[in-house]
Amino acid sequence: MGCRSRDRMSGHSLAFRPTEGGSADMDAQLARIQTELSDALRRANLVAGLLPDNAWSARPAPSQWSVAECLIHLNLTSRAFLPLIDDAIDKGREQARFMRTRHRMDFMGRLLWVASMISLPIKTTEPFVPAREELKDSVLSEFGTLQKQLIGYLDRAERLDLGKLRIVSPFDARIKYNLYSCFRVIPAHQRQHLRQAERVVDRLRTAGTTGRV
Repeated sequence: MGCRSRDRMSGHSLAFRPTEGGSADMDAQLARIQTELSDALRRANLVAGLLPDNAWSARPAPSQWSVAECLIHLNLTSRAFLPLIDDAIDKGREQARFMRTRHRMDFMGRLLWVASMISLPIKTTEPFVPAREELKDSVLSEFGTLQKQLIGYLDRAERLDLGKLRIVSPFDARIKYNLYSCFRVIPAHQRQHLRQAERVVDRLRTAGTTGRV
């Protein structure tokens, strides 16, 4: 699990396989992101379904997150990004910043995207560390709702010049990147923690914690 090898042409982890196309009416670059978000939702439900309820919050080691914590962290992250994305899109429409060329990530966005793709260890800031246990069904339901909201923002962002609209990172106010980078980094970050969750399942199974073969 968690293989880091990548297709050199696409930059995708070889473990990542989109399962459905984006909207036929959506810009191809944004449709790709929609596919990534849809695949993350499928993958989250799959990894959670591998565990019985009594292993949902089990840690493979005291210093390592459970599957529950991995997914709660992703929900906390999406919750923080949504109002920032909404504000950036509103500003883009008010300023009539419409796309003239292909979207491109900026330097900081690409740096964060690569860090997520290779699972570079970065300490999570306190607001994004899961503070309490939550029921599996509740976490998965919220994850699905947040993914749909992110996809909805892709629709709203179409035809805007996403390279000219800026986001301040909710993780660190000193870090800024363009809105296209934000849209690319979010699913990459989700894949990173879904790989982490899949490794947790493997370790729990090895230890016999899941009660499954």
